[in-house]
Amino acid sequence: MNALELQVKQLILFYENISIENLSDLRNFYSTQATFKDPFNEVLGIQKIIQLFEHMFQSLDTPSFKVKEVVTQGEQTFLSWEFYYALKQWPKKGQMVIHGASHIVWASDDLGHWRVKLHRDYWDAAEEVYEKIPMIGLLIRWLKKKIGAAL
Repeated sequence: MNALELQVKQLILFYENISIENLSDLRNFYSTQATFKDPFNEVLGIQKIIQLFEHMFQSLDTPSFKVKEVVTQGEQTFLSWEFYYALKQWPKKGQMVIHGASHIVWASDDLGHWRVKLHRDYWDAAEEVYEKIPMIGLLIRWLKKKIGAAL
């Protein structure tokens, strides 16, 4: 196993065991000027990435990731995953799940350590979040029905 493959495995292990207590460990995986982007956020720099995850733990109950598939080619890794969470504002909703994928671009630093320089998450905010909000969800489901093919 080469150094990049080992770093990919360790990053997956980190995400599958992420907690408010180990967020500073993100520094072991991300470059100081890494970019992180998802449907709601775009931040530059490791400190902002850590703050983004701190916000996740402040806003959600029991957030956790389960990586389903991994493909690494060259200096790029693609992950498919499930993100489990509960909303603190709506505890009656119970645990929910977002199905998504990440595109990760790696770079080797001066010491030969692999660090993430770009992390981009892809998931459908309309299906995975907005549809679960009572009034907005009703509108989105109606729009999908109107726009979708009648097969």
